[in-house]
Amino acid sequence: MDYGFMTQLPLAGTQSIEEILELIKAFIHQHPDVENDRAKWIEGMGWDQTRWSSAQFPSASDLERDPILEGRPISLSRVDGHAKWVSPRVLELMGELPDHVEGGLVVRDSEGRPTGISVFVDNAMDLIPTPEETEETMSKFFDKTMQDALAYGLTSIHDAMTTPKQIQFFMRKAETGTLPNRLYLMGHVPSSHYWGSQIPQLVNYGKQEHLTVKSVKLVADGALGSWGAALLQPYSDKPSESGLLLTPPDELRALVNKFWEDGFQVNIHCIGDRANHIVLDIFEDILTRQNGNVSEWRPRIEHAQIMTLADIQRIGRLGGMNKTQFRHGKTLTALSVIASVQPTHATSDMGYAETRLGPERIKGAYAYKSLLQASPNHVLPLGSDFPVESINPLLGFYAAVTRLRFDPSDLEAPGDSPHGRGGWKS
Repeated sequence: MDYGFMTQLPLAGTQSIEEILELIKAFIHQHPDVENDRAKWIEGMGWDQTRWSSAQFPSASDLERDPILEGRPISLSRVDGHAKWVSPRVLELMGELPDHVEGGLVVRDSEGRPTGISVFVDNAMDLIPTPEETEETMSKFFDKTMQDALAYGLTSIHDAMTTPKQIQFFMRKAETGTLPNRLYLMGHVPSSHYWGSQIPQLVNYGKQEHLTVKSVKLVADGALGSWGAALLQPYSDKPSESGLLLTPPDELRALVNKFWEDGFQVNIHCIGDRANHIVLDIFEDILTRQNGNVSEWRPRIEHAQIMTLADIQRIGRLGGMNKTQFRHGKTLTALSVIASVQPTHATSDMGYAETRLGPERIKGAYAYKSLLQASPNHVLPLGSDFPVESINPLLGFYAAVTRLRFDPSDLEAPGDSPHGRGGWKS
């Protein structure tokens, strides 16, 4: 669904605030219903302040620079989905803001006013009163996603954060045989209280047997680009910050244990080394002290982006010496905790990652070869994380092999990186 949402007002690759404002104005002119009704929400996705000359978060006032934008509720998601930039009209609708948000941040100016910068990071995004998805918008986003996925050769998709409402939508599609792609859904509810009863467990559901729901998605921390990835030590370029834990460790542990007991595969978003360390501790407790079976449960860390060198080795060891029987009498060591990585994250972040982390900590970041070698079966699942990255899987293969960033606007140009054409940290 998020991919379809992104395509309505795509902002990825924009180089300045001015370019984004021009795209918003074009969107308004292309949609008469929006142009003629200033109360209609305008939502987009894809901006990345690290691509701008200022490299700083934008301000609410930027979204009223042009008269056509004045008084409109505008909410624009950062490229990673971990921050939102809103207009002054949205701030008016929100009223008084809390001084503190657990697992989130309201970025304010030097005088403490949110109108000065007005970016809402991670859990603070929940304060924004954006309209709920309707059946019409879900159908629109679904159709666009399926169309583009099939065009790029994708026939099976892991959807890594599916709400109960969206699951019901997909179930209706499956029941009528109108689900052209195989979907493996990870249910998600933004709550620290157990919500497993809201997620049905389904395997090969529907007329075409294209729908499976037997896992959940939890979120440990934020993203590196918005200084939200939870780190064991402060950021190198912002020593006052160490990132955000979106779910307190004790609450996360309780959730993981209950989902394991109820038979759900657990997938957890972890970017920073602190988040990865905490989650590995939780997984290790279940696998070693509670006799969890790693092959049956298949616990998964989504992104595994920044890890200590010790935790890179630990993720490969967790699971012990369980055996999985294969045909022809052969056995292989069971899967360890799954590190699910996205190679284009490395090439998207390589321009600022070492600035955030410093020369030592970067050694355990985007360390795909090390994770591959640590895996007992030398297997490392790759993905795209679209719409955060491109839906085109070939770009992921290219990034994994070359550690170079490809410019989609110039098909003839060779890839490049901060370390030249030999590849970044390759």
